Amino acid sequence: MNLAQWQQAFHTWLVSASDESAQVLGNNTAGLAVYQNNYRAQLVGCLEQAFPNLRRWVGDEAFLAAAISHIDRHPPHAWTLDVYPEGFHLTLGELFPNNPDVHELAWIESSLNEAFVAADASPLPMDVLAAVDWDTAHLQLTPSLRCHGLTTNAEAIWSALWQQTPAPEAVMLAEAGGLLVWRRQFTSRLRQVDALEYQALVHLQGDGSFVGLCDFLVERLGVEEGVEKAGEWLAGWIGSELIVGVVDDLPVSHFSEL
Repeated sequence: MNLAQWQQAFHTWLVSASDESAQVLGNNTAGLAVYQNNYRAQLVGCLEQAFPNLRRWVGDEAFLAAAISHIDRHPPHAWTLDVYPEGFHLTLGELFPNNPDVHELAWIESSLNEAFVAADASPLPMDVLAAVDWDTAHLQLTPSLRCHGLTTNAEAIWSALWQQTPAPEAVMLAEAGGLLVWRRQFTSRLRQVDALEYQALVHLQGDGSFVGLCDFLVERLGVEEGVEKAGEWLAGWIGSELIVGVVDDLPVSHFSEL
């Protein structure tokens, strides 16, 4: 057996503890179990560190069971454990199908972690906007931005847990909305928005055109209110550093450092 085959057998043992892989490795089950326990403990610790508020919300026992289920289904796929927590909220969606607050909380914590290590971007200087041709302008969103639909009061729950104050009971929102997570300077931010602003930002992520954003809002609000809302949100998004660059179809005016 060459080194590559031995490494593959050892990987298989860590992930599944199969009899076949144990036999290939010498059938020293007790000794191999030490390595597997250490492997699992590191991954559980990784998830516990990434989701402290979620763990407090669901309880240690339920969190550990969910972590083990995730580890069994999804072994690490990258060279660093920093990315391992990214899919945990999807596993929770399967394990807690009737508790959307749980997977929305997990999404919040995972996205805050992702935003913190996302690529840097410089704020867009306000004085450059006067020279922009808005008929051809494409808006560039900060690379740390994450958007997700919201159906529960998960934002209020997470905020209370983060501040170590009593958290409210989970309830469904009267109207679905959205969550935004991004990094501003050196701090990850979380904001709850209404459904229309969430949909507008998702649309902007896919299209980027300011005219397209205006058309999107005009279809839903009418001409006057739609154009007014586009201008209002544009100013707010630039001020919050959600928008970090503007690119014209003519000469390129790019003010972000991506």
